[in-house]
Amino acid sequence: MGLKDSSFQMFFSRRGFLRALAGAAAAREIPAFTFPGNEQGTFFSEVPPSASGITWRHVNGRSADMYLPETTGAGCGFLDYDNDGWMDIYLVNSGACDFYTPPRPLRNVLYRNNRDGTFTDVTEKAGVMGGGYGQGIAVGDYDSDGFPDIYLTQYGRSILYHNNADGTFSDVTEKAGVAAPGWATSAVWFDYDNDGRLDLFVCRFVDFSKAKNKWCGNRQTNDRSYCIPRVYDPMPCWLFHNNGNGTFTDVSKESGIAQSMAKAWGVVACDINNDGWMDLFVANDTEPNFLFVNRKGKFEEDGVLAGVGDNAYGRARSGMGVDAADYDEDGWADLFVSNVDQEMFSLYHNSKNETFSDFAILTGIGPTTKLMSGWGVKFFDYDNDGDLDLLLCNGHPDDKIDGRVEGVKYLEPMLLYRNTGNGLKNVSAQGGSIFSKPLAGRGMAIGDFDNDGAVDVLIAVNDGAPVLLRNNAGRQNNWLGVKLVGKKSNSDAVGARLAYHAGDLKRSRIKVGGGSYLSSHDPRMVLGIGKREKVDWLEVKWPAPGESTQRLTGLPINRYITIVEGQERWS
Repeated sequence: MGLKDSSFQMFFSRRGFLRALAGAAAAREIPAFTFPGNEQGTFFSEVPPSASGITWRHVNGRSADMYLPETTGAGCGFLDYDNDGWMDIYLVNSGACDFYTPPRPLRNVLYRNNRDGTFTDVTEKAGVMGGGYGQGIAVGDYDSDGFPDIYLTQYGRSILYHNNADGTFSDVTEKAGVAAPGWATSAVWFDYDNDGRLDLFVCRFVDFSKAKNKWCGNRQTNDRSYCIPRVYDPMPCWLFHNNGNGTFTDVSKESGIAQSMAKAWGVVACDINNDGWMDLFVANDTEPNFLFVNRKGKFEEDGVLAGVGDNAYGRARSGMGVDAADYDEDGWADLFVSNVDQEMFSLYHNSKNETFSDFAILTGIGPTTKLMSGWGVKFFDYDNDGDLDLLLCNGHPDDKIDGRVEGVKYLEPMLLYRNTGNGLKNVSAQGGSIFSKPLAGRGMAIGDFDNDGAVDVLIAVNDGAPVLLRNNAGRQNNWLGVKLVGKKSNSDAVGARLAYHAGDLKRSRIKVGGGSYLSSHDPRMVLGIGKREKVDWLEVKWPAPGESTQRLTGLPINRYITIVEGQERWS
């Protein structure tokens, strides 16, 4: 729905831009694939397994004992593991643990992009099967060798796979020191101390084990259900400092992270106060959300003071997915968090003084999500008009909720909000059949798997097959795709800021770390320019310690390019 509130329109009318810096993958022409099931006149089409070759399914091992991890996974990710310029896909499965012995072996899956719209399972050859009850994935080039590495969060023990640059990976968890024992959920690679190396933050959920599983439900009818996390004790998250030699040091205590007890699901890394230091927004379930403000390598938890910890009545909600973006182009990062039914989701507008105001009701997002439960969330420009839109992936955590609470369902449809420049409009009805399809949606990742500049979507479904959505809308407008390669700065350029002009269009972008829920995204940034036929210039401000600014002109459109820090020309 459009906005009529004049004060809110004022925020959208401020088209400031942040000086920034950009990088991209090798330039390519737009491919011309055709896919079965394309829906004419809709924004997204579901790519069927018969067309994609993605036949793997998630298994949660649901039992009568209702162990909580059964309903919380799983994650998914886009990554270019072999550096051929095409996004591959990784999907996380459950597996053996103290409360679950699968009747047959389960594994995660890595699908290689065949560059023709199809994928091939290369999991065993690559050596990334996983091994435990999986939750999420975080991708980052932690050793700056140019190849993305994989961190898998799990209930029990997490795994770090080092990319060997030959199509295979090695489990280096013990050597690296990042096993994070316990129940790990989302994770994010980012450079918290501005030394040019990617560090690792790992969310931890509650103190849980088979022995500590609690009985929740209706005692009179003996109808058991999944517990609300309120009945479990919180635990501290982890922060691992990259030592630059393949090892990490647990700095959770000295950095201030471990002082805050968490029930953490989603995390996004972003500089919320424009001081050049990356902060963290963490969604907590039945505990106040965290806003870890980075004070030059030490963290101060200000969630409640900043207005993003509790609801308007001072009560903690059930935060799950998060994201950050400057959706209104005022030069400051805004925040989003999804919650469970009865709570509404929150869109936090940055007040530029380390506080935020919740605009969920003004935008219509609040009323629409009143009876919904959200997981994966992401800001991105799905139609390449230059404005950041919002996609939400939903599904209730309790598979017995139907009939128990009026209007609330276990399986829920996705939601799509288009940024009109004067507000966020719910355009789910035009999005395609997927937006009327009930899902047990969990993780959600965005990435351009067919390299046509229209950013696609991957959805992880709890105890079901994943959903791959092809973007039809983005191909109707022009764009420039950018891959950033840091040299002095961290190799993935997390924290970089871009500004670009195309005629009368002036826009900025922030490269955040992580975001959504249990998932990892295409590292490339697609800059939409609508029907304009030229990008006049692009500026990239690299994150610390480089902090240099590059200005590029003579840029192509409708192609991907790579920008390397310190090099005057793109490739």
